Amino acid sequence: MSLPLQKVWNRLSSMSWDEVRSRLGQELTKRADYALYRVGMSRTQGGVEAQPDRRGKFFFSPEQVPERVTLLKEHLPEEVERTVQEADEVLQHRFRLLGYRDLNYGSEIDWHLDAVHGKRAPLKPWYKIPFLDFQQVGDHKIIWELNRHQHLVTLAKAWAFSGDDKYAREVAKQFYSWRAANPYPMGINWGSSLEVAFRSLSWLWVRGLLGQCRGLPESLERDLVGGLALNGRYIERNLSTYFSPNTHLIGEAVALFFIGTLCPEIPTAARWQRNGVDIVLAEAKRQVRPDGVYFEQSLYYHVYALDFFLHTRALAACNGIAIPGSFDAILGRMLEVLRVLCCNGPPEGFGDDDGGRVFDPRRNRAECISDPLAVGAAFLESASLKQSAPPTEEAIWLFGKLAVDACRVGTSEVGTELASLSAEAFADGGLYVTGGTGNDAQMLIDAGPHGAGASGHGHADALSVRLWAKDRRWLVDPGSYVYVSAGDERSQFRGTGAHNTLRVDGLDQAVPGNPFSWTSVPEVSVDKWVTGSIFTFFSGSHTGYGRLADPVLHRRMIFHLHGGYWLVRDIAEGAGIHDLEIFWHLPPDVKVVLSPSAVTVNPVSDGSEKLVLLGANLQKWELAVVEGWVSPAYGERLPAPVASFGARVQLPAEHATLVLPLGAAEAAGHFHLAEGVSDAVGYVYEHGDVTDYVTFGGSGEAWNLRPFHGDAELLYCRIEHREITALAVCSATSVGFEGREVFSSLQPVERLEWTRATGASASDAQSLKFFSAEALRRGTAVT
Repeated sequence: MSLPLQKVWNRLSSMSWDEVRSRLGQELTKRADYALYRVGMSRTQGGVEAQPDRRGKFFFSPEQVPERVTLLKEHLPEEVERTVQEADEVLQHRFRLLGYRDLNYGSEIDWHLDAVHGKRAPLKPWYKIPFLDFQQVGDHKIIWELNRHQHLVTLAKAWAFSGDDKYAREVAKQFYSWRAANPYPMGINWGSSLEVAFRSLSWLWVRGLLGQCRGLPESLERDLVGGLALNGRYIERNLSTYFSPNTHLIGEAVALFFIGTLCPEIPTAARWQRNGVDIVLAEAKRQVRPDGVYFEQSLYYHVYALDFFLHTRALAACNGIAIPGSFDAILGRMLEVLRVLCCNGPPEGFGDDDGGRVFDPRRNRAECISDPLAVGAAFLESASLKQSAPPTEEAIWLFGKLAVDACRVGTSEVGTELASLSAEAFADGGLYVTGGTGNDAQMLIDAGPHGAGASGHGHADALSVRLWAKDRRWLVDPGSYVYVSAGDERSQFRGTGAHNTLRVDGLDQAVPGNPFSWTSVPEVSVDKWVTGSIFTFFSGSHTGYGRLADPVLHRRMIFHLHGGYWLVRDIAEGAGIHDLEIFWHLPPDVKVVLSPSAVTVNPVSDGSEKLVLLGANLQKWELAVVEGWVSPAYGERLPAPVASFGARVQLPAEHATLVLPLGAAEAAGHFHLAEGVSDAVGYVYEHGDVTDYVTFGGSGEAWNLRPFHGDAELLYCRIEHREITALAVCSATSVGFEGREVFSSLQPVERLEWTRATGASASDAQSLKFFSAEALRRGTAVT
């Protein structure tokens, strides 16, 4: 058997009978449809019956549009103004697509053009167009973004806001222009069922918004429904059940549900409604991890899926369609993940960011990630959601006054509950959040799986961190930038070097396959997650470099002193000599000062705060700052500094970085290895009259590193003016200071904390009877 035939046989033999039948049916259908086109029997409309007695209910009736407009003008006047401004640009065929601005499509819109790169997709049967081939097509996402027709919704909203029929007439003009230029099954705009789904949702929004407009052709309503009938037929026959069973399949099912619910005059509407909602419910259970994290390991796709789910839930409620409580529970968990990540400001993302949004494509930046919280607050009984976000345009269109009232509840208390967050773990998705009072800070630790399936939307970012502190982004995720291009930007932005983690020998933690797949995916393990009242401790590792001839295990430990700093300890376990690099990606709007032992990061526009990165072991490690990139939206990138600590060293080796948010006038202090030879490794941070000791021991092994001894896996101690004021330990049976026993237990205690102000607390209250606070009070620092 020849190699190509062998590959085909191997692929077929791995499929279930249902998959073979589904794929075979799709192949036959698309070729039959093209044959009909060749003999002049192309479909431009689907079948539509006479007007039904009962029409499905949209989020609002035509009569309710003025009420929504009034609410938006009262509560979000800037959004109204922005919408009309963008609609005026659309009238001139100038578009904002993804991260691109002012794309001029001329007097007659070319619906197959990538206007950024000047490339046009050929008018061939859709299944013959290699849309990932940049040389032939350009960036297909730019073409598809225009053809989602979300800008038609912008025009329809502008008509509602202004009453000017020019916006409605442009909707009709572009709809008919598109239909003439995209005869089914020809062209790239039939190349993805998800894109047809997006276009269908846009047409349904246009239909709902323009219901009372008298300036439209009488045929538009009929032709929209006919087009939706064709779209639904196409989607049903080309579901991504086996091709891309993630947000693609969710979006397609949502479109079937919407068309089936809102267009009962289509003969197959009832089936589409039933099948659509069944798929959505099944995929919510399959694609969302038990803790609420979306399984593609991408915050943007988490929100993407959540938007689809929320809109489905809202439309079902409008039409009295019963939805099981288990679905609402999934929504609640997904919203809770988002709420936690947004506690201290717009979150830093992780994984891919494709730039699309279900409601408004302009809401495609970090500051808009929290939008689903306002939608969830309108119909889920959750006080924390109602305190988390102000009403959005989307929520008001969906729920009217209910959205405004829901987001008003408890607004005076916003920040009280959120600022008290010290730690949160979503273990199934591998997201660990450390924050704390005093500096409104949040560090996100990524210790999750690489992604689902081939991990197409995950990045090689195991054990990476992101930091938001003192109302600013400090340690950032550079984003995705593009999916296809003439260069290698896709690999660069999703590679390990683009994330705040350790890279070995210049290689990624996983091996990139095609633009949407990885091989040799690392296994990530979380060994320790301890949360206390004054500290949080994380310890994890990954096997991404186990594939090397000299295998390397990356272990990362993070000690967070609440209200203070993060000590990040990186260990490369293995043998041989290797090149190690630890990256720290910074935002674009900062200036960086480099000294022999520190990186000081100052905002360009505001000098009230700064971030300092202090490194230990600098005799071996070289500190450098180079220019990198940050992509705030798909297709847009900005230059931004990247700090790194690098060394070519014999393994095992380690490096510690103190991540320190400070006020502009605060001195950073001195950070160094503790002196002495021991089985433990200790670090000392001296700042003014305060000295902090952080010691990392083994697993139950005794150690002695003056002035402490014991068997704690982690020990933290603060000494102020020569007196101990705080002590914390993890996984210990004994701790001593200056030869005096201060704690002992027959069994290991997971967590013990003591401060001079509050006394002692422990994970095991019984352990307190072995604890000698008096010994600590008598303790003095060793000078």
